[in-house]
Amino acid sequence: MNAIRTHRLLVAALLALTSACAHGEPREIDPWHWQGVERVVAVGDLHGDYEQYMKVLRSAGLVSAHGKWTGADTHLVQTGDVPDRGPDTRKIIDHLANLKVQAARKGGRVHTLIGNHEAMNSYGDLRYTDPGEFAAFRGPDSERYRERQWEFTLNRIKQIKPEEFLTMDLDKYRAEWEQKVPLGWVEHRLAWTPDGEYGQWVLSNPVAIQINGTIFVHGGLGPAYCRLSLEQLTEQAHEELMHYDPEATGVIDDENGPLWYRGLATEEEQAFGPVLDQILERYGAQRIVVGHTPTGGVVWPRFDARVIVNDTGIAAYYGGNDAFLVLEGDSAVAGYEDIRLPIPGDPQERLDYLREVIALKPDNGELKVLLAELQKPAPEAELATETVPVSPGICQ
Repeated sequence: MNAIRTHRLLVAALLALTSACAHGEPREIDPWHWQGVERVVAVGDLHGDYEQYMKVLRSAGLVSAHGKWTGADTHLVQTGDVPDRGPDTRKIIDHLANLKVQAARKGGRVHTLIGNHEAMNSYGDLRYTDPGEFAAFRGPDSERYRERQWEFTLNRIKQIKPEEFLTMDLDKYRAEWEQKVPLGWVEHRLAWTPDGEYGQWVLSNPVAIQINGTIFVHGGLGPAYCRLSLEQLTEQAHEELMHYDPEATGVIDDENGPLWYRGLATEEEQAFGPVLDQILERYGAQRIVVGHTPTGGVVWPRFDARVIVNDTGIAAYYGGNDAFLVLEGDSAVAGYEDIRLPIPGDPQERLDYLREVIALKPDNGELKVLLAELQKPAPEAELATETVPVSPGICQ
């Protein structure tokens, strides 16, 4: 506990020491903390849509028409959930890996975070995997690999359910099995294990980072895990991914953990505000940027813009919204293709901001629903709501 407190004080001191030098050379304090970065672009969940991914990067001025880095010393933060829902995960990851090298040569950086869907692919939860994901791994040996997998499956059934095996309709079972295990499935699974190419890519990424005064994390930081430093969150997640135990719940699969937590996007702001204050103080931060919880197409500020929800639904599966966040100096700006709108800190100004976004996206029904909800008069009970008392030290 003393080590955590000492680390917190050290980071806070470093932030205070360098806050006056925001326009100096960017400094990597450690792999989880950067200071003095002049421009940060944050991009939310991509979900296997390469075309939309490239469109957003071009809109943000980060890549050329040919996908080469043009962002100079900008830091790009992709807050996780590259896989699933769409077919192009492999293509996006490969491009991000190349872009990371290109950006570093120009003084910029590409930071890719672990989202819950990266973790799910690593430990084998494929409920949301698009068939195109498997097809991307299909090769000349796919038939042979799948046949071996079939033989393995049959042997397992013989061992575990010998009596059932004797009465099985193998032709029917094989047809159903092939629907679940298409060609390329075996190669996909091998690539996403901790020893595989994309499993290794996941393990090269952090859970959360802090750039200047802003923390970036996929799901969110809540009371359940804020005692852990950013370094400890990543170390624990990596350990769980390398030795996954489906019977144990931890950083990578706990609904209250940093990959899954939705509280910063959903909690009532007045009541949860004191909790957020403690979380920000614990990390020496002024703001948290999260993905994971879809906004319907808007870069959405909460808690006086101390939280920004940035899963704008970039992928076609979620609406194909070209939207991203830009942090530059003291300003926070939402990008919508070539339009830039300042992020309001005042809750009363959010309505006007949302109306501006709707004017840019007049066919977006989700945003109109959000506006209607915000315009509803608050019930009397809600008007009388007081801040919920919070025990000090929840993050210590």
